[in-house]
Amino acid sequence: MTAQQFFDLLCEEVKQYKNILETQNNQWIVKGFIDVYKNVYTITNDTKVVSKIIEILLIPQLNNFARKHDLELELPSKQNFYPDLTFKDNEGHLFAVDFKSSYYDGEYVNGLTLGSYWGYFRNRDVVKNMDHAYNEYSAHIVLGMLYKQANVEANEKTAYTVDELDIIQSVIENFVFFVQPKWKIASDMPGSGNTRNIGGITNIQKLVNGEGPFATLGEDIFDDYWMNYYGKVDAKNSGIGTPKYHNLATYQEYLKKQQELLNKLQ
Repeated sequence: MTAQQFFDLLCEEVKQYKNILETQNNQWIVKGFIDVYKNVYTITNDTKVVSKIIEILLIPQLNNFARKHDLELELPSKQNFYPDLTFKDNEGHLFAVDFKSSYYDGEYVNGLTLGSYWGYFRNRDVVKNMDHAYNEYSAHIVLGMLYKQANVEANEKTAYTVDELDIIQSVIENFVFFVQPKWKIASDMPGSGNTRNIGGITNIQKLVNGEGPFATLGEDIFDDYWMNYYGKVDAKNSGIGTPKYHNLATYQEYLKKQQELLNKLQ
């Protein structure tokens, strides 16, 4: 199976997930946690909790997808390993699928990070924080899960019964799902804080359509840009001094200087 064939199949699969995760009035099907006594405890809209529950709901669906298309689904052997899911076809081709979720307001998401630009991303033939080397994968794909936070106050003081599910309002609603290669939705800026994470674009329509700044430049430009990207601290610690570039405009200037030096050598 080619990377494009896998991508097309996954896109078709994900089209149904909105209907699976939402009620008819666009609320999340999850109302809370249930114990053995059938008490229901509501949850907050904490992004880490919400994203993990969404993943738990979708993994069985994706396992069925794998079986349907004669693929094997592998889960990471350790927590925080990349990627979230590995699909393997009967010829041994590997496809990485990473879950990314965020809430949105209007046309923009709160923010997305697309994994590290350090470690395994640079040392692509070394198995580090992964079960397979980065270069072993035919494609690196993001399954995006965007949602709107409902205007509801969390009521963690009250336990409900199963019969009262209808009166519990979901904490999130109105899902938007997308599937795109990582490089097509990457920004030219790092993610949040001082972490070594690749930032993602934040416009919902551009995420759905895969219209990031590298989309028209190509995956090879994306790889070169982020494999050679240094933040201020890393540049100083590596002996470079100051970063070579910090966005696509300065990256282009950097390449021009390198070309000028190459021309002198020739």
